Amino acid sequence: MGDQSPLLLERHFSSNLQLDAMADPQRQSGAWCAGVQPCEERGKGGVILSTQSQAARKLGTQQLIPRSLAVASRPKNRHHTTIITLPVEMTMDKRVSAPAPDLSWDDYDSEGEGLSLRRNRRNKSYRAAVKSLNPAALVAGSGASTLRPRTLGRKRNQKHGGSFKDEPRLYQEIRERGLHSNNQNAEDDLLEDPVAGSPEPDQGIVVKSYRPVQRTWSQLPQVSETGLLQLISVEERKRQEAIFEIITSEHSYKHSLDILVRHFKGNMDLRNTMTTTDHHHLFSNIADIQAASKRFFEDLERRHHDNPVIRDISDIVQDHASHHFQPYITYCANETFQQRALQRLLASNAAFKEVLKQIEMSAECGGLPMISFLILPMQRVTRLPLLMDTICQKTPNQTAEYFASVWALKAISKLVRKCNEGARTMERTEQMYTIQKQMDFGKIKPFPLVSASRWLRKRGELTVCTDDLSMFWKAFSAKSNYLFLFNDVLILTRKKSEESFVVMDYATLENVEAELEQSDGQATSPIRASSSAPYSLKLLMRRNSEGRAEQIVLAAETQIERARWVTALQQHKQMDVYGNKEDLPQCEVTKAYMPREPDELGLQQADVVIILQRVEGWYHGQRMRDGERGWFPAGCATEITNRIAVQLNVQRMERLRKETNV
Repeated sequence: MGDQSPLLLERHFSSNLQLDAMADPQRQSGAWCAGVQPCEERGKGGVILSTQSQAARKLGTQQLIPRSLAVASRPKNRHHTTIITLPVEMTMDKRVSAPAPDLSWDDYDSEGEGLSLRRNRRNKSYRAAVKSLNPAALVAGSGASTLRPRTLGRKRNQKHGGSFKDEPRLYQEIRERGLHSNNQNAEDDLLEDPVAGSPEPDQGIVVKSYRPVQRTWSQLPQVSETGLLQLISVEERKRQEAIFEIITSEHSYKHSLDILVRHFKGNMDLRNTMTTTDHHHLFSNIADIQAASKRFFEDLERRHHDNPVIRDISDIVQDHASHHFQPYITYCANETFQQRALQRLLASNAAFKEVLKQIEMSAECGGLPMISFLILPMQRVTRLPLLMDTICQKTPNQTAEYFASVWALKAISKLVRKCNEGARTMERTEQMYTIQKQMDFGKIKPFPLVSASRWLRKRGELTVCTDDLSMFWKAFSAKSNYLFLFNDVLILTRKKSEESFVVMDYATLENVEAELEQSDGQATSPIRASSSAPYSLKLLMRRNSEGRAEQIVLAAETQIERARWVTALQQHKQMDVYGNKEDLPQCEVTKAYMPREPDELGLQQADVVIILQRVEGWYHGQRMRDGERGWFPAGCATEITNRIAVQLNVQRMERLRKETNV
């Protein structure tokens, strides 16, 4: 009977796991269960377990999943796991009287009660593994038995063995906890171990795929198995976690860069769909960025291998930020040309769009768009100061390590400032030359636009309201005005074509006042709002191009459009009118946003923004990492409700600006 127990298990499992979608319809209807014997004989023969069964060989192409599971949320901490949950209430043969044991097979180390089955270890035979199930207990008596639902599959990270390099994750998919060190309940976030959650039992077969857990320093075998955690303080553990996160995130970043260079930049089919100039604008010096990241990671990894308790990495960060990260400045300066080239190719080049779609859908790219890879250098270089600041916070004051971390923070912040300046200078200079060529001053005194210190804040068309206008404006009231608002001057024009504008008047911003016009009878000025233009504003120029005072009422089509114009016109007077920033609401960015207008704010995931205004589903806010202001959709961020986190964020912003001059 002992030799027949494996056959008993195989018959049962093969009769319940009908995973072969190509099976004959008669088999699916009940004539056959798994090609072993008819279903009617299941009660006679018991259960058969075999590595040659359809389920074990993974030949099935379709799974039946209960409706309740289709809407159930996944566990919070996900792992790269294939999980099959087995229901199993069954009537066993009379020869089986003892309760069947719980069954669980894991690809690596699965240790249960009386069970030792390791499919990846070839030194154990199938029969030897099955015999450990105690066949005598399976056939010792009679009666019904119930097997509780168990899990079959891979749990690679449950014991967190091996190296963090074993299964690299894309940089777009990781969550750098050092960026959230002040948000919500994140004070102890660096100490949390992302342990696998067990799926809830359900009636049916469930197959799920999880990404690998983001490994922490405490989970490394050389740390957890040597008792180091009992020898260091909680604060030192937090510091080690912050240091280790820079190392692991750099490895994920390098992994994503490798995919960008290999699958996008190096793809000849994609290259043949565009010109050499477009190809250079798209990828710029990304190969230099890749080389810089590789050198940086190698130095960090070498320090990590020297001692599991890393004394410091600040000297490495400072050295690379000062001497090896210059390619980031060049890459950021090319950002404007990169975005413009990509938008043009997607809009007008069908061959490029088709080849790009095929590449993006490949398994290596994770189904992510190319733009998510192209913006990685900008994301990484702007996150490094925040990660270094987390190390500063976790390092005891007045120590050599603390001062080293501050110097490293200053070095990386200086690099970020150069990257921002490079990107802005290139974009603004080209933009000013283009606008200068499009403007026709006619009889108006010319105004020299091109200047290194001038840039465009907002442009757009507004309707002119004819009520209570001076004689100067009535001649032009038949058409809308097109406004160009720069950081120091406002120019009003009449649009002749998409690339030609006739200048009507201009005034420096110090001589411009903007006030809201209300349509509900509560106007803020004596000028009456037009009934056909409810979203109007009054524009007063105390000294125009001819030295005279002029005023005009302009109307926008929507409330948000008017709010954005008023904010832009008053921005030079509102830099510090919001008082104590700890009293203002904050939000954390959950979805990256690429600005489409000059007055919009570009966002990256994990950015923290102070909310200054809320209008029709849009926020006007100040980005805390660099102080930039602009508008962005409210759906891209989640408001921070923890007041302590809000206060800590403001303190962190002030400290960063003081220590790094950002």
